[in-house]
Amino acid sequence: MSAAAVSAQVTPAAGFTPPDDTPSIKVGATIFANYTYQTEPKVADTDNNLINRNSFDVARAYINVTGNISHIVAFRITPDISRETNTASSLAGSLEFRVKYAYLQTNFDDWMPKGSYARFGIQQTPYLDYTEGIYRYRFQGTLFVERTGYFASADAGASFHMNFPSNYGDVHVGLFNGENYNKAEVNDQKAIMIRATVRPFATMTPVLRGLRATVFYDADNYVVHAERTRAIGQLTFEHPYVVAGFEYLSAKDQTSALANAVDKAGNGYSIWVTPKTTTGWEGLLRYDHQTPDDRSVFAPAASAPSATTTFDAQKQNRLIAGIAYWFPHQGSVSSALMIDYDGQRFDNVTSAPVKSIAVHALINF
Repeated sequence: MSAAAVSAQVTPAAGFTPPDDTPSIKVGATIFANYTYQTEPKVADTDNNLINRNSFDVARAYINVTGNISHIVAFRITPDISRETNTASSLAGSLEFRVKYAYLQTNFDDWMPKGSYARFGIQQTPYLDYTEGIYRYRFQGTLFVERTGYFASADAGASFHMNFPSNYGDVHVGLFNGENYNKAEVNDQKAIMIRATVRPFATMTPVLRGLRATVFYDADNYVVHAERTRAIGQLTFEHPYVVAGFEYLSAKDQTSALANAVDKAGNGYSIWVTPKTTTGWEGLLRYDHQTPDDRSVFAPAASAPSATTTFDAQKQNRLIAGIAYWFPHQGSVSSALMIDYDGQRFDNVTSAPVKSIAVHALINF
């Protein structure tokens, strides 16, 4: 009796590498630290001495816990810190930990272009997280639409993201509470957010590949028939020696549907450029301009320098200029030190503009 191998016989998995479904978990950290010296305006201490306010602070301290249950199911849990400002609280002045992100993610790489997914829980909103990947100086200060109070970086909801083939862009759409991650839902109204980005020259020369155009729309309501909408148009360019961007915001706010309710609209833009070198040194120059209310009716005297000032004459401008050094690292980790000037200028507003010089530090691991 004898036996011989059959040459045509193969194992069931020959020519195919199954995906790795081993559960895994990773822990990372993100830290924004700063020292800020306020040059204007001076403030009075408890003895009524005029002083320049200055302080060391931590604007962000994340512990990022990410993991995979399988190659399809993933998750993220990220606590955030926030300064307690309620003077009636026993924790007034303390830094409190709270949930910034906590979501389940279903990856669709098996059926759609790589990087497509769905999320459920407290997660990044479609616009700010995308922009932060291009404008990487959020550790200096929040983005224009966030700093002006029109938008937040995270919210509770469900969303779907899909990449276009050949890196031609992506689309991200979601249904959110609309109250931001740090507040509970207050009514039955939900926010529909959608961001669509195109990279028109994705398969052409490297110089042109860095051009991207983005539109974003947030359709929400304070209450039934009382709109709260945000529309943003953005154009960005990325190159090894320079990154630049421009965004325009149009916002509408009607806090009530009653006949005597105020219906106001605001608009503004932000333009920024970051020259880069091959040695880690970078510059940042950014200018923000905002008209919080474009109504032509007269503003109350308490918020305007004269009784003849209209709302649409009130302007808020901001200039940011700085120099940063990015330390060399391997992989996706990053760290940087930055010295910058941040100055406001108000037109037809009685509030004193704030000007400061600061040192900012970033750790992202």
